[in-house]
Amino acid sequence: MSKKIMVLLGTLVLAGCAAQTQGERSLSAQSSPSCAPIDEAGVAVLFERWNQSLQTGKPEVVVNNYAERSILLPTLSGVNRITKAEKEDYFDHFLAGKPQGRVTQRQITLGCNMAVDSGLYTFHMGSSGKDVGARYTYTYQWNGRDWLIVSHHSSLLPADK
Repeated sequence: MSKKIMVLLGTLVLAGCAAQTQGERSLSAQSSPSCAPIDEAGVAVLFERWNQSLQTGKPEVVVNNYAERSILLPTLSGVNRITKAEKEDYFDHFLAGKPQGRVTQRQITLGCNMAVDSGLYTFHMGSSGKDVGARYTYTYQWNGRDWLIVSHHSSLLPADK
């Protein structure tokens, strides 16, 4: 091949790559969601919403805080809860203790349509009068209508803090 043809082919290839990249950027910009506004105080309110749902004593009300595709790694069970029925089963037992949660330490991380609330909380178990300390992480996601929990991990505090 002549040098002119090689340069022409190289130019066409580069132009094609540039056009494809521009097209991908346009498509990406069109399909990317806008970010729902939330701040740290708003994330703290999401925990309070969940905590208040515990006070109803109804597992189905608590589970309404969770996205359809979500996971619960609960405090007082070694079984991961993925389905709505599995979460309701856990809360059916947990709510019998009449828990009232209180965050004692927290760190919140914000992102586009995602928020993570991690820290320590204590549950006062109204049925026994005992306090149960645990670590937690809630990951919330905006679904276009509401902030819902997509991942909730809670574990008892180790005895040797």
